[in-house]
Amino acid sequence: MASLPQSDAIGEMLKRSKTIAVVGLSDNPLRPSHGVSAYMQSHGYRIIPVNPRITECLGEKAYASLLDIPQKDAHGKIDIVNIFRRPDFVEEIVDQAIQLKVPAIWMQEEVIHERAAEKARKAGIFVVMDLCILKEHRARTR
Repeated sequence: MASLPQSDAIGEMLKRSKTIAVVGLSDNPLRPSHGVSAYMQSHGYRIIPVNPRITECLGEKAYASLLDIPQKDAHGKIDIVNIFRRPDFVEEIVDQAIQLKVPAIWMQEEVIHERAAEKARKAGIFVVMDLCILKEHRARTR
């Protein structure tokens, strides 16, 4: 008996999403956060840089934290918070995402924080942890 195809929750989330707030986005083109964000931007996503050390990146104004992004600048909503920070910073970022009612949190490869992920899930947020958004997008658009 053939098994039914599993639903692709990540693929569905990527399809409905338009705006990605990238926490820890670097303006250094050699950093993974920059390359991944440039790739996502080139595939039609709006990138909002979140990094208190820069003023802009990839042609977009940068903000010090998620809570500093004006609602009008997020065009009403952020679809995904993509985290490029060490795990010890994750819980505060997740708390801000919960406060903003962001539908999805994406922790990049090697960004793992089980307690924060569970807190986000309990708040109704879709969580992806320890995966690269570029690799997952590319695997679905080949």
